[in-house]
Amino acid sequence: MRTTFVGGGVMAEAIFSRALAAQVLDASDVCIAEPVAARRDYLASTYAVAVTDSNVEAIADSGLIVLSVKPQHFAGVASGLKGKLTSGQTALSIIAGLTVPSITGELKHDSVIRVMPNTPAQVGQGMSVWMATDAVPEATRIAAKDLLGVLGLEWYVADEHYLDMATALSGSGPAYVFAFLESLIEAGVYMGMPRDMATALAVQTVLGSAQLAKETGENPALLRERVTSPGGTTAEALRELESHGFRSTILEAVAAAYRKARELGGQ
Repeated sequence: MRTTFVGGGVMAEAIFSRALAAQVLDASDVCIAEPVAARRDYLASTYAVAVTDSNVEAIADSGLIVLSVKPQHFAGVASGLKGKLTSGQTALSIIAGLTVPSITGELKHDSVIRVMPNTPAQVGQGMSVWMATDAVPEATRIAAKDLLGVLGLEWYVADEHYLDMATALSGSGPAYVFAFLESLIEAGVYMGMPRDMATALAVQTVLGSAQLAKETGENPALLRERVTSPGGTTAEALRELESHGFRSTILEAVAAAYRKARELGGQ
């Protein structure tokens, strides 16, 4: 399916570069609408895709139109595309906080897919939660599923309400993990460990623990218990974390992100 990307930013590049590598898309079927000339030149020379500074020109003959501009730029983009999408075209939005009613209203177009991806998509380990309106054809849903699949895992929901939850948990989630990772590294340095050693240990520990949880499918509470010997070092560390409200702080942080997501979406 011919696919247009309105906006050639980092996430858009992550999607089409991985899709090209996985042969889900062919370079001849991809067009990027990008306002910055230097960026257009880079994308064209790196990926051999068509580029243009015209959104209207870019969407011609495209079945799937990926909207990947910044939220504050959407209104301007939509004004230029309003009424120009045909019944055979679907808009797929990865714009954070932008609701389906906002997209359909601004574009005057009913066939819309909304996706909440996250940054690990850049290395094929992303988590994408998505939904589609009733007007999206089955063939386009399959194409969207295949496209998101090259980014990592994808999860379809029927209710848009879950997209705001996904924004708070998996969309913002990498920042929480990086903050925790940063803290582990600083703890190693504080104890006297060389920073490169602390970084290697912390990164592999987080990566390995997540992989163990994924591959075993076991409850994280059980996995935690297996590491925690009675009266041992891990038990002491966990006691200290709980004394400072570790779990409740994470819960409140995610809840705050959820409230903000709904606020940004005008809910």
